Amino acid sequence: MSMFTGIATGFLGAAIKDKEAKDNLRMKIAESAGIDYLTKDKPEHEKKQKLYEADYKNVAEIYGTHVANYFGSKTGIFGDGQALNTVSNIMDKYNLDEESLKKMTFSTFDERQAERESKFQSKEDQIKNLTGIGGLGPKAAELQLEGFGKTETTDTTEIPKPVDFGTVKEGEVTDEKIKADIGSLWSKKTETQGIETKYNNIKKAVNETMNYGSPIYNAADGSTTFNISDQFQSKSQAHIQIASAMTKDDDGINQLDAVARSKQELDNQTVIPFKVIAMSLGDNTEYTEGHGKKNAMLSGLQGRTIDAANTTIKRKEKNPKTNKLETKDTGVSIFKYLTDIYNNDLLQDAKSGRANSLVFKKFLENIPPTIMYGDQSLKSVIAQAHESSFFKL
Repeated sequence: MSMFTGIATGFLGAAIKDKEAKDNLRMKIAESAGIDYLTKDKPEHEKKQKLYEADYKNVAEIYGTHVANYFGSKTGIFGDGQALNTVSNIMDKYNLDEESLKKMTFSTFDERQAERESKFQSKEDQIKNLTGIGGLGPKAAELQLEGFGKTETTDTTEIPKPVDFGTVKEGEVTDEKIKADIGSLWSKKTETQGIETKYNNIKKAVNETMNYGSPIYNAADGSTTFNISDQFQSKSQAHIQIASAMTKDDDGINQLDAVARSKQELDNQTVIPFKVIAMSLGDNTEYTEGHGKKNAMLSGLQGRTIDAANTTIKRKEKNPKTNKLETKDTGVSIFKYLTDIYNNDLLQDAKSGRANSLVFKKFLENIPPTIMYGDQSLKSVIAQAHESSFFKL
């Protein structure tokens, strides 16, 4: 073997070993990325997508699809499973010009969900490229892997005069959280509860008396906030709304009396109607109100559903001749009965003339899913009618 052949063979052997080392490093990087993708990145992405969907549906059911698309197009609102609570707090303190909102165009939930899915799909394509056959060097692999775990999209829909709500949670809807110049779409609600101190006293009295949540005391300023349990979120909010409405014109009302009276009125508006329906159905049917994710129930139906349009309300009345209780058919359907309560009995917001959103939320929560209107649940029909701003169907 000549000297030249020996040198060439040596160089060739070194080149092969160098390539093997680079290929081994590349595969280790790719393998690590693939494992992280399958065990961490993909499950986290799928979980986040489900939370986005749950948040969107919860907000849309109460406030309508256009409001849900408005908040859905902003970062930091959807995706943590708590969007309904966040949006409720914002809507409770600020008026939204819904007519102006309807003239605006936002991306839909499906479009945003598809965009997030598309951007995440690029990660899977990179994994396939990295683990496939090819001359991809370790440095190129590292460069392609850069940014893994940061592929969640941020919606870029342009919103005129956007509102920076920050991360608004229960008890944290403050002026500091919302920019001073929020434009024509949002305006701060006028005080309907009297001075803020009075409202805070009512809120504290309701939550402490009814044990809706755990109090958190601030020794520095003497204030109290509450960590409301999920099952009592809507009930606490509705109770506070009714108590505040009762006390706005009565500076001398006893706070504890206000709590008791407003609880009775809350039951009259959101619980008693469904107990009347249960008694009307007979067969010892009993009603259990809904709490958070736990649906309201009518026991004893044995899998049957109730036709709200054709099932009428029956009452027990005393026959003056026999002095005995007798069942009387009122001729009023369950649908008509509940829509009359919505239109006439639920607490109304003075400005909009519509049912108070937080009291309505509790009313809706208390509708059993076994009550149907046609092929839809009555709960969905009433939610859609509320969203349309024209309830009388």
